[in-house]
Amino acid sequence: MNAVQQASTAQEKPQWGAVFSMALGVFGLVTAEFLPASLLTPMAASLGVTEGVTGQAVTVTAIFALLTSFFSASATRKRDRRGVMLLFSLMLIVSNLLVAFAPNLTFILVGRVLLGIALGGFWTLAAATTMRLVPEAMIPRALSIVFSGVSVATIVAAPMGSYFGHLLGWRNVFVAASLIGVVGLLWQIVALPKMPPQLSGKGSSLFSLMRRPGMQTALLAIILVFSGHFAFFTYLRPFLESVTGVGVNGLSAILLGFGVANFAGTLIAGVLLERNLHRTLIAMPLAMGLLGVGLVVMGSAPLVDAVLVALWGMAFGAVPVGWSTWITRTMPDEAESGGGLLVASIQLAITIGAAAGGVIFNVTGAKGVFMGSAVALLIATLTIYAALRAKPVMA
Repeated sequence: MNAVQQASTAQEKPQWGAVFSMALGVFGLVTAEFLPASLLTPMAASLGVTEGVTGQAVTVTAIFALLTSFFSASATRKRDRRGVMLLFSLMLIVSNLLVAFAPNLTFILVGRVLLGIALGGFWTLAAATTMRLVPEAMIPRALSIVFSGVSVATIVAAPMGSYFGHLLGWRNVFVAASLIGVVGLLWQIVALPKMPPQLSGKGSSLFSLMRRPGMQTALLAIILVFSGHFAFFTYLRPFLESVTGVGVNGLSAILLGFGVANFAGTLIAGVLLERNLHRTLIAMPLAMGLLGVGLVVMGSAPLVDAVLVALWGMAFGAVPVGWSTWITRTMPDEAESGGGLLVASIQLAITIGAAAGGVIFNVTGAKGVFMGSAVALLIATLTIYAALRAKPVMA
């Protein structure tokens, strides 16, 4: 039986245990990626550097996730997908332990580089791997389960990271994150079947996909949306502390509200995307941009800020699901390469958002970061409208 036949056989019966193990893997990776945003202040104080410098722990992760997303699909093309995904999960564990026991910022950055490689590789192959675990009719349901790992991570990483960082210290939070990785790895060892590589596809490179008509405009839109969001999210804690003036308990409550609303937004996204994909892709960044302006204007009102931050989280919940749906409809014949293209765009956006946010934060403070995010998102809204008019690509 050749690789293609084996893959087809694997899809005849849904393997939900494997799908949930993938969701836990995503949960562990995204939790680790976002932890510095909720622990920025204590990490900076412990290491004796500024919050802007510490924020580059997010940047370096995004850079290496970006580089990995370009090459992971082609570099592992002849490898069993089970072994590849297990390797990325192991790297997640090692990364968290390096950060937890790091004596200085250099060791932390090394650990975050390792996380970036795991994140870029796992995310690039996640959608295509999930598609091989269930029959075709159940793929949307399976993908929604995997994406729920992102939303749950948003709920856990920000408020719980902030809360337990205050109680136990930020290093112990990263130890706990490594334990999540261990559970995920063990589950994947038990649940993931062998998935021989599928060598029958065209295997287009990311660069050839980017040359498709209208694709460049769509990618610009993706970069603007995600860079605007991650500039906002990376410096959300400093904004709430310095502008809104909340304490640790208030901070944790607002971040919890953001995470819960984000999870709700992910669930609502399925209904919205089924009704109209294009309108949903346009409406979400528009709402986020207006909310960013509202936060700058109403920054000293804790209750209002809590509501606006929660609404932002709800709006963003639909964004990753929406663009992943768009990718699968745009290039269903190139699932892995298309996934790599989306991951590369998102990680480039995180790099831009976190790096630019750090520069702006050091010059103008948190309000300047939020206004910059709002401007990027409003420009993104216009760009998305232009991108969705390119019918050959968006059909």
